[in-house]
Amino acid sequence: MIELLKTLCALPGASGCEDAVRAFIMKKAKQFADEIKTDAIGNLMVFRRGGKTLDRPVVVCAHMDEVGVIVKKITEDGMLKFGFVGGVDPRVAIGRAVRFGEVTGVIGIKAVHLTTAAERRTMPKAKDLYIDIGAASRSAAEAMVSPGDYGVFDSAVVEFGDGLLKARAIDDRVGCAVLLKLLEDRPPVDTWFCFTVQEEIGLRGAATMAYALDPGFALVLEGTTAADLAEVTDGKVVCRLRGGVVLPFMDGATIYDASLFDMLRRACIGRGIPWQTKTRVSGGTDAGRIHKSRAGVRVCAAAAPVRYIHSPSSVAAVSDCEAMLAAARAFLEELGGENK
Repeated sequence: MIELLKTLCALPGASGCEDAVRAFIMKKAKQFADEIKTDAIGNLMVFRRGGKTLDRPVVVCAHMDEVGVIVKKITEDGMLKFGFVGGVDPRVAIGRAVRFGEVTGVIGIKAVHLTTAAERRTMPKAKDLYIDIGAASRSAAEAMVSPGDYGVFDSAVVEFGDGLLKARAIDDRVGCAVLLKLLEDRPPVDTWFCFTVQEEIGLRGAATMAYALDPGFALVLEGTTAADLAEVTDGKVVCRLRGGVVLPFMDGATIYDASLFDMLRRACIGRGIPWQTKTRVSGGTDAGRIHKSRAGVRVCAAAAPVRYIHSPSSVAAVSDCEAMLAAARAFLEELGGENK
């Protein structure tokens, strides 16, 4: 699965521009699908018939999009003024490379030698930054990019250390990789495997997907914040790399179905799958929209802990990604009555 995740992380797919990711996933999914459909905003929904049919569909979903940048204006001297797509801390972006298709740029800011003491005490805002694509003039820049163009961080995918992976977009290409691996085997229960769009800017794809499919159960697969860093103590750690799949009971957008949380927790214990939960209520997932769709949907989640999330160099543990796949498989087995 890790080679698949590495390939997915290398594809560009900022929120609203997930085309390359969707095309890759569709090509992989076609050989296993009983039905494939998309909707007006770009969600990809793949159905695979299983050993059992429930009254309302089962959905397992992950989002295809990642945080990125979008060009807002081109200056007279050929620099790009831009906005962030999704939640990006400007501190992680300064000096980083970005790319717009084949065009490479660097996110810049006024040199520290030219700043005042007051400026050095405050966090820069996106309006203080620019992207340098090497253009000598506005006309030269306009020949390469246009306002409205999406960009992503240009960051290599690297395995390093004791079983760790460094890449951008681990949130949530790890969920997409898990879905593609699950698709390879016929599920215990009829299942829609859904790859959603625009999660990072408001869980938008999940809303239209859930309305269309009207599921009875949904499992959301995610990458979630890990702060297991030096000098971070107690609950502020949230979750830890190498601690196993994260099973949250609550976040900033959802209180997860208590019985499904318990079912998945017990399934992990019974199968020897390492697991943990979050020690701080924060963030949100597609479940925030799914559980409120139509007459309501029972939801739970499984996530991989990710350090430095929403940055050019997110870090995850291979073992946690594998535990996430095992937990997702266990969820479907439990719904299908295959208690193992």
